[in-house]
Amino acid sequence: MRNFIWISVLLLFVSCKKSRKIRSEKGGIDILTNIYYNASKGLDDHQQILISKINYENSDMLELVPNIQIPELIDSVYYIRDSVYFNAGNLMDAKSLVFKEKFQTEIPKDLHKKEFGAVWVNIPIFDYDKRKNLADTVLYGKKEFKRFQIATKDNYSIFYIAKTDTILPYSLNPIADRDYSGRLERIDSYDKKRDLFSTVILLPRKRWDKEASEIFEYNKEISNSKK
Repeated sequence: MRNFIWISVLLLFVSCKKSRKIRSEKGGIDILTNIYYNASKGLDDHQQILISKINYENSDMLELVPNIQIPELIDSVYYIRDSVYFNAGNLMDAKSLVFKEKFQTEIPKDLHKKEFGAVWVNIPIFDYDKRKNLADTVLYGKKEFKRFQIATKDNYSIFYIAKTDTILPYSLNPIADRDYSGRLERIDSYDKKRDLFSTVILLPRKRWDKEASEIFEYNKEISNSKK
């Protein structure tokens, strides 16, 4: 009987510990990259590219893919749910998007095969087994990060994992998130052969983009009108 009580308490403790993770219900995520050409000669020759603007509420996600040259323009919109996605076309088309109808009228596509915008992966980082942990650091004035490095003959990279219990619906690499109990939010990489330094940054935010907000509100109106 005592053993049973002890096992029950232990299981309760483990369950509570696992439940500490908090899933974000609503918000946005920006993914951008900075590329520095001829990096050994300085960081003046560079380009910033906004890769993706993700907006979400519970299981529904809208990804706005900006134009590379003019980030204010949206080239394409994707509707994402779980592990599948639908191409919603351009922004004008997407404004008449009805989430539920997509599942009734179209065959969804595998999210891990999407080629534009944010890339979803479920495999380890290249040479992940050769990584070496580095001392923790602070970025952006207050945010604490765990770090590890991967060094090869041609490339040197540092990965920054934010210390957080909040889970977002998108991850640069969920395996690193799991192993370091946080969220991978930045990757600095130097390509020695091409003398190219680049950063990939994940920026969580609380608010939706204006365009996504209009689509979410439109779907709420459609849903309420059918009740």
